[in-house]
Amino acid sequence: MFNIEEFDIKLDTEVIGRNFIYSDEVESTNSVLLSSKEFNQHGTVLLGEFQTKGRGRKERSWVSNAGQNLTFSILLKSDFKEHKINLVNLGSSLVVAQALENLFQLNVELKWPNDVLVEKKKIAGILLESTSKGNKINRVVIGIGINVNQPNFPGKFDIQPTSIRKEFKELVSRERLLSEILNMFEDMLETWKKEPEKILNDWRNRCKMIGERIKIIDGDKQKSGIFNDIDEDGFLVLKIADKYEKIHFGDVSLR
Repeated sequence: MFNIEEFDIKLDTEVIGRNFIYSDEVESTNSVLLSSKEFNQHGTVLLGEFQTKGRGRKERSWVSNAGQNLTFSILLKSDFKEHKINLVNLGSSLVVAQALENLFQLNVELKWPNDVLVEKKKIAGILLESTSKGNKINRVVIGIGINVNQPNFPGKFDIQPTSIRKEFKELVSRERLLSEILNMFEDMLETWKKEPEKILNDWRNRCKMIGERIKIIDGDKQKSGIFNDIDEDGFLVLKIADKYEKIHFGDVSLR
């Protein structure tokens, strides 16, 4: 059971998570915050112990044992015109990586566009979604799923999953971890607005694939080349022979 009092004591934010919703079961935390008229306050955090329709990118299901992990979403309502939304995706993965290092001394790296890895195994994922009216974005929701205390992962996976418990060799406090992430997330939003290049540089430093030959699969399309860099919007720049191509979506793997 999630101890809201313990979580609240460690939460040190002005806005993020101050409107906190806990749910035993929800279809998808992202879906609720994207569409809810009731929960529409900037900074709202919805934690779902179990998601009946949890998902990752491309509508892939995200299965998480109830009561063992963290599956939550953060609602942002702001003027997004001046800022690059995709950097919030990169910034969120940085926040998770830094929290795992701070609390558990794990060696964390990042994989474009939204995976958080420990020892090349997936420990967390990010899913950013938005809604708009006309040409104006009015809601951005950042869904974060972290494998915390789940002991095993039966089944077949493109990237083998792991959990903090498996890597740290101990059961850990989900309340402490969530408060640490939200505290750092609020700081990251300020960096995103004032120093977006810092997010880009910090992300580059945690991605071991830059400079490597990679394969990108997007549906039935496949491309290969050198992972040259990420651009100022956080999109992947693929070098194919002597040409450069910007990649917005796709599953990346080493060739």
